[in-house]
Amino acid sequence: MSRRAPPNRFLSGPRIDPAPITGRETAADLIDGAFLAYNAARLREGAQLLVEGMLQDGVTVGLSVAGALTPAGLGISAIIPLMEAGFVDWIVSTGANLYHDTHFGLGLAMHRGTFHADDVKLREEGVVRICDVFFDYRVLLDTDAFFREIIAAPEFQREMSTAEFHHLCGKYVRAREEALGLGRRSLLAAAFELGVPIYTSSPGDSSIGMNVAAMALEGNLLRFDVNADVNETASIVWDAKARGGKSAVWVLGGGSPKNFLLQTEPQIQEVLGIPEKGHDYFLAFTDARPDTGGLSGATPSEAVSWGKIDPSQLPDTVICYADSTLALPLITAYALAKHPPRERKRLYDRRRQMLEALRQAFLSRGRVAEADAGKP
Repeated sequence: MSRRAPPNRFLSGPRIDPAPITGRETAADLIDGAFLAYNAARLREGAQLLVEGMLQDGVTVGLSVAGALTPAGLGISAIIPLMEAGFVDWIVSTGANLYHDTHFGLGLAMHRGTFHADDVKLREEGVVRICDVFFDYRVLLDTDAFFREIIAAPEFQREMSTAEFHHLCGKYVRAREEALGLGRRSLLAAAFELGVPIYTSSPGDSSIGMNVAAMALEGNLLRFDVNADVNETASIVWDAKARGGKSAVWVLGGGSPKNFLLQTEPQIQEVLGIPEKGHDYFLAFTDARPDTGGLSGATPSEAVSWGKIDPSQLPDTVICYADSTLALPLITAYALAKHPPRERKRLYDRRRQMLEALRQAFLSRGRVAEADAGKP
């Protein structure tokens, strides 16, 4: 009697045997049923990680946004619905994304165009191009004028974190939306209403920062407190962990926002000296390769060496090499179809409380406590 060979552990995965596509599938159906290999499989794994892991109760989700996503309308179509559903609790964004987001809240038009256009002629006719997004040059001038007008208000005449600055800006953008009879069109305005803090890692690197700098020449007293940004973002992560919860990072693109989101753990562990292990979940969409040494393409396993990711949680990390403009609408549709809304954390409202908790941990458990213990 012949014996059957033991099953091969490498062949234990489900068979690739998809049902034919009919045209009646939802986005979630396609991701689960047809995204079976290569970067499509990574997108499916990322979508399932988001729904089954990152959106559990007790997980605080931070999102980093790089690349020109808001000019393409992805703030309206994807990021705002994610915030409304309680799926994104805090954000680190380039200033450019927030500047171009504001166009929508002011009722200014962005148009679909073509990257084949003659840029010399576009310049002659007063049209600005972001790849295949076109808009009138006056959109920039009107948005600049809006920011200069609001930051002249008394409440802006002081130093503040970028989260506080964006919260105040969102209040004014929301008022403009209401005056124009618009719904939630602006990420800044939605974040103001929903209590989602938004940070910018390089506040001078955008037209918003340029206008703040111009107003400083006229005596405006607004200043960005980058120390507050570093400590507030670290306090969000510390608060999640200290309460017995988990921290999840969701990266769109890479660049400076990615680092600012991830450096919260090295700030806690390395700089403040507070015992911690790293973020619990990592999900990234990028078109940058890892072999160039740049952060945008760096893998979650590399982040472990910096203390950014908990090494025991590497199975709960996914990096998908895909354009965010393709991946974000799909994964948003998947998440909204597969998971009920979560209670919003409104972390902006708790900023001072979380920062004080981090300070106390630093004094009692971190570098300060170590130094005090070593004194004679």
